[in-house]
Amino acid sequence: MPERIADDKERKRRDNLTAFVRAEAAAFGFDLCRITRPDSIPEAKGRLREFIDAGRHGTMEWMADTQERRADPLTLWSDAKSIVVFGLNYGPDEDPRDVLEKPDKAAISVYARNRDYHDVIKGRLKEIATRFAARAGADVKVFVDTAPVMEKPLAAAAGLGWQGKHTNLVSRSHGSWLFLGSMFTTADLNIDEPEHDHCGSCRACLDVCPTAAFPAPYQIDARRCISYLTIEHKGPIDPEFRPLIGNRIYGCDDCLAVCPWNKFAASASEMKLQARDDLKEPSIGFLLTLDDAAFRSFFSGSPIKRIGRDRFIRNVLIAAGNSGDRDFVDQCRRLAGDASPAVRGMAIWALSRLMAPDEFAAFAARRPDETDATVLAEWQLVGVV
Repeated sequence: MPERIADDKERKRRDNLTAFVRAEAAAFGFDLCRITRPDSIPEAKGRLREFIDAGRHGTMEWMADTQERRADPLTLWSDAKSIVVFGLNYGPDEDPRDVLEKPDKAAISVYARNRDYHDVIKGRLKEIATRFAARAGADVKVFVDTAPVMEKPLAAAAGLGWQGKHTNLVSRSHGSWLFLGSMFTTADLNIDEPEHDHCGSCRACLDVCPTAAFPAPYQIDARRCISYLTIEHKGPIDPEFRPLIGNRIYGCDDCLAVCPWNKFAASASEMKLQARDDLKEPSIGFLLTLDDAAFRSFFSGSPIKRIGRDRFIRNVLIAAGNSGDRDFVDQCRRLAGDASPAVRGMAIWALSRLMAPDEFAAFAARRPDETDATVLAEWQLVGVV
Protein backbone atom coordinates (compact mmCIF):
# COMPACT_ATOMS: atom_id res chain seq x y z
CA MET A 1 0.00 0.00 0.00
CA PRO A 2 2.72 2.59 0.82
CA GLU A 3 4.33 1.87 -2.57
CA ARG A 4 1.01 2.46 -4.33
CA ILE A 5 0.52 5.74 -2.48
CA ALA A 6 4.03 6.78 -3.43
CA ASP A 7 3.38 5.86 -7.06
CA ASP A 8 0.13 7.84 -7.07
CA LYS A 9 1.87 10.87 -5.58
CA GLU A 10 4.63 10.67 -8.17
CA ARG A 11 2.10 10.32 -10.99
CA LYS A 12 0.16 13.32 -9.73
CA ARG A 13 3.34 15.35 -9.41
CA ARG A 14 4.35 14.41 -12.95
CA ASP A 15 0.89 15.34 -14.26
CA ASN A 16 1.01 18.70 -12.50
CA LEU A 17 4.49 19.56 -13.75
CA THR A 18 3.57 18.55 -17.29
CA ALA A 19 0.44 20.67 -17.19
CA PHE A 20 2.46 23.55 -15.75
CA VAL A 21 5.06 23.58 -18.51
CA ARG A 22 2.38 23.36 -21.20
CA ALA A 23 0.50 26.27 -19.65
CA GLU A 24 3.72 28.30 -19.46
CA ALA A 25 4.47 27.58 -23.11
CA ALA A 26 1.05 28.86 -24.14
CA ALA A 27 1.35 31.91 -21.87
CA PHE A 28 4.65 32.85 -23.50
CA GLY A 29 3.22 32.59 -27.00
CA PHE A 30 4.43 29.18 -28.16
CA ASP A 31 2.09 27.40 -30.54
CA LEU A 32 3.18 23.85 -29.71
CA CYS A 33 4.74 22.17 -26.68
CA ARG A 34 5.39 18.44 -26.45
CA ILE A 35 7.72 16.19 -24.51
CA THR A 36 10.08 13.33 -25.29
CA ARG A 37 12.87 11.33 -23.68
CA PRO A 38 16.58 11.99 -24.26
CA ASP A 39 16.96 8.47 -25.68
CA SER A 40 14.11 8.85 -28.20
CA ILE A 41 16.23 9.36 -31.34
CA PRO A 42 18.54 6.31 -31.50
CA GLU A 43 18.55 6.37 -35.31
CA ALA A 44 19.93 9.92 -35.43
CA LYS A 45 23.52 8.87 -34.75
CA GLY A 46 23.76 6.64 -37.81
CA ARG A 47 22.04 9.13 -40.10
CA LEU A 48 24.31 11.94 -38.98
CA ARG A 49 27.39 9.79 -39.47
CA GLU A 50 26.31 8.90 -43.02
CA PHE A 51 25.65 12.57 -43.78
CA ILE A 52 29.09 13.66 -42.58
CA ASP A 53 30.99 10.70 -44.03
CA ALA A 54 29.52 11.56 -47.44
CA GLY A 55 30.82 15.12 -47.06
CA ARG A 56 27.31 16.53 -47.40
CA HIS A 57 27.90 18.98 -44.57
CA GLY A 58 30.22 20.98 -46.83
CA THR A 59 32.38 23.44 -44.91
CA MET A 60 30.29 23.20 -41.72
CA GLU A 61 33.12 21.56 -39.81
CA TRP A 62 31.40 22.26 -36.52
CA MET A 63 28.94 19.50 -37.38
CA ALA A 64 31.72 16.95 -37.60
CA ASP A 65 33.46 18.33 -34.54
CA THR A 66 30.32 17.96 -32.40
CA GLN A 67 29.05 14.78 -34.01
CA GLU A 68 29.02 12.59 -30.90
CA ARG A 69 27.30 15.15 -28.66
CA ARG A 70 24.91 16.16 -31.43
CA ALA A 71 23.65 12.65 -32.07
CA ASP A 72 22.89 11.72 -28.45
CA PRO A 73 21.24 14.20 -26.05
CA LEU A 74 22.49 12.18 -23.09
CA THR A 75 26.06 12.79 -24.19
CA LEU A 76 25.29 16.48 -24.06
CA TRP A 77 23.77 16.18 -20.58
CA SER A 78 23.69 12.76 -18.96
CA ASP A 79 21.35 13.80 -16.11
CA ALA A 80 18.49 14.85 -18.38
CA LYS A 81 15.31 12.79 -18.02
CA SER A 82 12.86 14.76 -20.16
CA ILE A 83 13.13 17.09 -23.13
CA VAL A 84 10.40 19.66 -23.71
CA VAL A 85 10.27 20.82 -27.33
CA PHE A 86 8.60 24.13 -28.16
CA GLY A 87 7.33 25.30 -31.54
CA LEU A 88 6.65 28.90 -32.57
CA ASN A 89 4.85 29.60 -35.82
CA TYR A 90 6.53 32.04 -38.22
CA GLY A 91 4.30 31.46 -41.24
CA PRO A 92 4.29 34.20 -43.90
CA ASP A 93 1.11 35.99 -44.96
CA GLU A 94 1.88 35.40 -48.65
CA ASP A 95 3.68 32.87 -50.83
CA PRO A 96 7.38 33.77 -50.43
CA ARG A 97 8.05 32.50 -53.96
CA ASP A 98 6.17 35.41 -55.55
CA VAL A 99 9.27 37.62 -55.36
CA LEU A 100 11.22 35.13 -57.49
CA GLU A 101 9.35 36.53 -60.51
CA LYS A 102 10.71 40.04 -59.84
CA PRO A 103 14.36 40.09 -60.96
CA ASP A 104 15.00 43.63 -59.71
CA LYS A 105 13.99 42.55 -56.19
CA ALA A 106 15.79 40.30 -53.74
CA ALA A 107 14.37 37.19 -52.08
CA ILE A 108 15.13 36.79 -48.37
CA SER A 109 14.12 33.65 -46.52
CA VAL A 110 10.97 34.14 -44.45
CA TYR A 111 12.71 33.36 -41.17
CA ALA A 112 15.16 36.24 -41.63
CA ARG A 113 12.74 39.04 -42.49
CA ASN A 114 12.60 40.46 -38.99
CA ARG A 115 14.25 39.92 -35.61
CA ASP A 116 16.69 37.08 -35.03
CA TYR A 117 14.50 34.23 -33.84
CA HIS A 118 17.25 32.97 -31.53
CA ASP A 119 16.87 36.12 -29.45
CA VAL A 120 13.06 36.03 -29.51
CA ILE A 121 12.77 32.40 -28.47
CA LYS A 122 15.69 32.01 -26.08
CA GLY A 123 14.55 34.86 -23.83
CA ARG A 124 11.15 33.25 -23.44
CA LEU A 125 12.58 29.79 -22.85
CA LYS A 126 14.82 31.13 -20.11
CA GLU A 127 11.81 32.63 -18.36
CA ILE A 128 9.84 29.40 -18.65
CA ALA A 129 12.85 27.40 -17.46
CA THR A 130 13.32 29.62 -14.43
CA ARG A 131 9.70 29.30 -13.43
CA PHE A 132 9.67 25.56 -14.10
CA ALA A 133 12.85 24.95 -12.10
CA ALA A 134 11.41 26.80 -9.13
CA ARG A 135 8.20 24.77 -9.30
CA ALA A 136 9.83 21.40 -9.96
CA GLY A 137 13.01 21.73 -7.90
CA ALA A 138 14.80 20.35 -10.95
CA ASP A 139 17.73 21.43 -13.09
CA VAL A 140 17.07 22.81 -16.57
CA LYS A 141 18.98 23.84 -19.69
CA VAL A 142 17.52 25.59 -22.73
CA PHE A 143 18.72 25.42 -26.34
CA VAL A 144 17.73 27.29 -29.50
CA ASP A 145 19.85 26.08 -32.40
CA THR A 146 22.98 27.33 -30.64
CA ALA A 147 24.24 24.04 -29.20
CA PRO A 148 24.77 20.56 -30.67
CA VAL A 149 21.13 19.53 -30.34
CA MET A 150 19.28 17.76 -33.17
CA GLU A 151 16.03 19.61 -32.58
CA LYS A 152 14.18 18.38 -35.67
CA PRO A 153 14.45 14.67 -34.77
CA LEU A 154 13.59 15.51 -31.16
CA ALA A 155 10.57 17.52 -32.28
CA ALA A 156 9.42 14.59 -34.41
CA ALA A 157 9.91 12.18 -31.50
CA ALA A 158 7.88 14.52 -29.28
CA GLY A 159 5.08 14.67 -31.83
CA LEU A 160 5.26 18.29 -33.02
CA GLY A 161 5.41 16.96 -36.56
CA TRP A 162 7.52 14.70 -38.73
CA GLN A 163 10.65 15.21 -40.79
CA GLY A 164 9.48 15.48 -44.35
CA LYS A 165 11.25 14.37 -47.48
CA HIS A 166 13.08 17.73 -47.47
CA THR A 167 14.40 16.78 -43.97
CA ASN A 168 12.64 19.75 -42.34
CA LEU A 169 9.88 19.41 -39.78
CA VAL A 170 6.31 19.41 -41.07
CA SER A 171 3.39 20.04 -38.75
CA ARG A 172 -0.21 19.14 -39.53
CA SER A 173 -1.30 22.41 -37.91
CA HIS A 174 1.50 24.78 -38.99
CA GLY A 175 2.94 23.26 -42.12
CA SER A 176 6.65 23.95 -42.58
CA TRP A 177 6.80 27.20 -40.63
CA LEU A 178 7.93 26.40 -37.09
CA PHE A 179 10.85 27.68 -35.07
CA LEU A 180 12.04 25.12 -32.54
CA GLY A 181 13.55 25.38 -29.09
CA SER A 182 14.07 22.85 -26.32
CA MET A 183 14.34 22.62 -22.57
CA PHE A 184 16.25 19.71 -21.06
CA THR A 185 15.35 18.90 -17.47
CA THR A 186 16.14 16.41 -14.74
CA ALA A 187 12.42 16.25 -13.94
CA ASP A 188 10.26 13.32 -14.97
CA LEU A 189 7.41 14.47 -17.21
CA ASN A 190 4.68 12.75 -19.18
CA ILE A 191 5.92 11.70 -22.60
CA ASP A 192 4.04 12.39 -25.84
CA GLU A 193 3.69 10.03 -28.77
CA PRO A 194 5.68 10.76 -31.95
CA GLU A 195 3.88 11.96 -35.06
CA HIS A 196 3.51 9.65 -38.05
CA ASP A 197 4.96 10.55 -41.45
CA HIS A 198 2.20 12.05 -43.62
CA CYS A 199 4.21 12.80 -46.77
CA GLY A 200 2.78 9.84 -48.63
CA SER A 201 3.73 9.77 -52.31
CA CYS A 202 4.17 13.54 -52.53
CA ARG A 203 7.51 14.74 -53.95
CA ALA A 204 6.74 18.43 -54.31
CA CYS A 205 9.63 19.55 -52.09
CA LEU A 206 12.11 17.33 -53.92
CA ASP A 207 11.06 18.38 -57.40
CA VAL A 208 10.94 22.12 -56.74
CA CYS A 209 14.56 22.43 -55.54
CA PRO A 210 16.43 24.64 -58.04
CA THR A 211 19.79 22.96 -57.43
CA ALA A 212 18.69 19.33 -56.93
CA ALA A 213 19.95 19.32 -53.34
CA PHE A 214 18.05 16.13 -52.41
CA PRO A 215 19.90 12.96 -53.52
CA ALA A 216 16.91 10.93 -52.32
CA PRO A 217 13.81 11.46 -50.19
CA TYR A 218 14.75 12.34 -46.59
CA GLN A 219 18.34 13.13 -47.61
CA ILE A 220 19.97 16.50 -48.29
CA ASP A 221 23.34 17.49 -49.68
CA ALA A 222 24.04 20.87 -48.09
CA ARG A 223 26.72 21.59 -50.68
CA ARG A 224 23.97 22.02 -53.29
CA CYS A 225 21.48 23.81 -51.03
CA ILE A 226 20.93 27.53 -51.69
CA SER A 227 20.43 28.17 -47.98
CA TYR A 228 23.86 26.70 -47.25
CA LEU A 229 25.51 28.43 -50.21
CA THR A 230 24.19 31.90 -49.38
CA ILE A 231 24.50 31.71 -45.58
CA GLU A 232 27.06 29.17 -44.39
CA HIS A 233 29.46 28.99 -47.33
CA LYS A 234 32.21 31.58 -47.00
CA GLY A 235 34.13 31.20 -50.24
CA PRO A 236 33.17 31.78 -53.87
CA ILE A 237 29.98 30.02 -54.88
CA ASP A 238 30.42 27.34 -57.52
CA PRO A 239 29.61 28.81 -60.96
CA GLU A 240 27.30 25.84 -61.58
CA PHE A 241 24.90 27.11 -58.94
CA ARG A 242 25.00 30.86 -59.53
CA PRO A 243 22.39 31.02 -62.33
CA LEU A 244 20.16 28.64 -60.36
CA ILE A 245 20.21 30.90 -57.31
CA GLY A 246 18.23 33.55 -59.19
CA ASN A 247 17.48 36.47 -56.87
CA ARG A 248 17.72 34.48 -53.63
CA ILE A 249 20.23 36.46 -51.58
CA TYR A 250 19.75 34.88 -48.15
CA GLY A 251 18.37 31.38 -47.85
CA CYS A 252 15.71 29.63 -49.88
CA ASP A 253 12.13 28.72 -48.99
CA ASP A 254 11.10 26.77 -52.09
CA CYS A 255 10.96 23.31 -50.50
CA LEU A 256 9.11 24.69 -47.49
CA ALA A 257 6.66 26.88 -49.38
CA VAL A 258 5.57 24.18 -51.82
CA CYS A 259 4.50 21.73 -49.08
CA PRO A 260 0.74 20.96 -49.30
CA TRP A 261 0.48 20.93 -45.52
CA ASN A 262 0.96 24.69 -45.52
CA LYS A 263 -2.71 25.06 -46.48
CA PHE A 264 -3.46 24.49 -42.79
CA ALA A 265 -0.87 27.03 -41.58
CA ALA A 266 -1.74 30.49 -40.28
CA SER A 267 0.53 33.51 -40.58
CA ALA A 268 2.72 34.39 -37.62
CA SER A 269 0.98 36.24 -34.81
CA GLU A 270 4.18 37.28 -33.04
CA MET A 271 4.95 40.85 -34.16
CA LYS A 272 8.72 40.35 -33.88
CA LEU A 273 8.49 37.51 -36.40
CA GLN A 274 6.25 39.26 -38.91
CA ALA A 275 8.18 40.46 -41.93
CA ARG A 276 9.50 44.00 -42.03
CA ASP A 277 8.04 45.73 -45.07
CA ASP A 278 11.52 46.70 -46.27
CA LEU A 279 12.69 43.06 -46.16
CA LYS A 280 9.80 41.47 -48.06
CA GLU A 281 11.01 42.55 -51.50
CA PRO A 282 14.07 44.78 -51.06
CA SER A 283 15.53 46.43 -54.14
CA ILE A 284 18.72 44.86 -55.44
CA GLY A 285 19.87 48.33 -56.45
CA PHE A 286 19.53 49.59 -52.89
CA LEU A 287 21.28 46.59 -51.36
CA LEU A 288 24.26 47.05 -53.69
CA THR A 289 24.87 50.48 -52.13
CA LEU A 290 25.48 49.12 -48.62
CA ASP A 291 28.91 49.64 -47.16
CA ASP A 292 29.81 47.93 -43.90
CA ALA A 293 28.31 50.61 -41.64
CA ALA A 294 25.09 50.84 -43.65
CA PHE A 295 24.81 47.04 -43.77
CA ARG A 296 25.14 46.77 -39.99
CA SER A 297 22.60 49.52 -39.43
CA PHE A 298 20.03 48.22 -41.91
CA PHE A 299 20.22 44.66 -40.59
CA SER A 300 20.53 45.50 -36.90
CA GLY A 301 18.86 42.74 -34.88
CA SER A 302 18.54 40.55 -37.99
CA PRO A 303 20.16 37.12 -38.44
CA ILE A 304 21.44 38.40 -41.79
CA LYS A 305 23.93 40.59 -39.96
CA ARG A 306 25.86 37.50 -38.86
CA ILE A 307 27.17 36.66 -42.34
CA GLY A 308 28.79 40.07 -42.70
CA ARG A 309 28.59 42.68 -45.42
CA ASP A 310 31.07 41.12 -47.86
CA ARG A 311 29.39 37.72 -48.06
CA PHE A 312 26.01 39.42 -48.28
CA ILE A 313 27.06 41.69 -51.17
CA ARG A 314 28.54 38.61 -52.87
CA ASN A 315 25.03 37.15 -52.84
CA VAL A 316 23.40 40.36 -54.05
CA LEU A 317 25.84 40.56 -56.96
CA ILE A 318 24.82 37.07 -58.03
CA ALA A 319 21.20 38.25 -58.03
CA ALA A 320 22.20 41.32 -60.04
CA GLY A 321 24.05 39.15 -62.56
CA ASN A 322 21.01 36.93 -62.92
CA SER A 323 18.60 39.84 -63.36
CA GLY A 324 19.51 40.75 -66.92
CA ASP A 325 18.99 44.37 -65.86
CA ARG A 326 21.61 46.73 -67.28
CA ASP A 327 20.63 49.33 -64.70
CA PHE A 328 22.93 47.47 -62.31
CA VAL A 329 26.04 47.81 -64.50
CA ASP A 330 27.34 51.01 -62.92
CA GLN A 331 26.92 49.65 -59.40
CA CYS A 332 28.63 46.38 -60.30
CA ARG A 333 31.45 48.30 -61.99
CA ARG A 334 31.96 50.29 -58.78
CA LEU A 335 31.99 47.12 -56.68
CA ALA A 336 34.61 45.62 -58.98
CA GLY A 337 36.96 47.99 -57.15
CA ASP A 338 35.72 47.06 -53.66
CA ALA A 339 38.22 46.36 -50.89
CA SER A 340 36.86 42.81 -50.48
CA PRO A 341 38.18 40.20 -52.93
CA ALA A 342 34.94 38.25 -52.56
CA VAL A 343 32.98 41.29 -53.69
CA ARG A 344 35.39 42.21 -56.51
CA GLY A 345 35.31 38.69 -57.86
CA MET A 346 31.53 38.41 -57.91
CA ALA A 347 31.20 41.89 -59.45
CA ILE A 348 33.33 40.67 -62.35
CA TRP A 349 31.05 37.68 -62.84
CA ALA A 350 27.92 39.86 -62.69
CA LEU A 351 29.35 42.32 -65.24
CA SER A 352 30.21 39.46 -67.60
CA ARG A 353 26.51 38.62 -67.67
CA LEU A 354 25.12 42.16 -67.83
CA MET A 355 27.48 43.80 -70.34
CA ALA A 356 27.57 43.21 -74.06
CA PRO A 357 30.66 41.17 -75.06
CA ASP A 358 32.52 44.13 -76.59
CA GLU A 359 31.66 46.33 -73.60
CA PHE A 360 32.93 43.70 -71.17
CA ALA A 361 36.11 43.21 -73.21
CA ALA A 362 36.79 46.95 -72.97
CA PHE A 363 36.16 46.87 -69.23
CA ALA A 364 38.51 43.91 -68.82
CA ALA A 365 41.23 45.63 -70.86
CA ARG A 366 41.26 48.52 -68.37
CA ARG A 367 41.28 46.33 -65.27
CA PRO A 368 43.89 47.17 -62.62
CA ASP A 369 46.65 44.77 -61.66
CA GLU A 370 45.21 42.05 -59.43
CA THR A 371 47.05 39.64 -57.16
CA ASP A 372 44.24 38.03 -55.17
CA ALA A 373 43.69 34.41 -56.17
CA THR A 374 39.91 34.64 -55.71
CA VAL A 375 39.59 37.55 -58.12
CA LEU A 376 42.03 36.08 -60.62
CA ALA A 377 39.94 32.88 -60.62
CA GLU A 378 36.88 34.93 -61.59
CA TRP A 379 38.73 36.61 -64.46
CA GLN A 380 39.79 33.16 -65.62
CA LEU A 381 36.22 31.90 -65.32
CA VAL A 382 34.93 34.63 -67.65
CA GLY A 383 37.69 33.90 -70.15
CA VAL A 384 39.94 36.90 -69.60
CA VAL A 385 43.01 35.38 -67.92
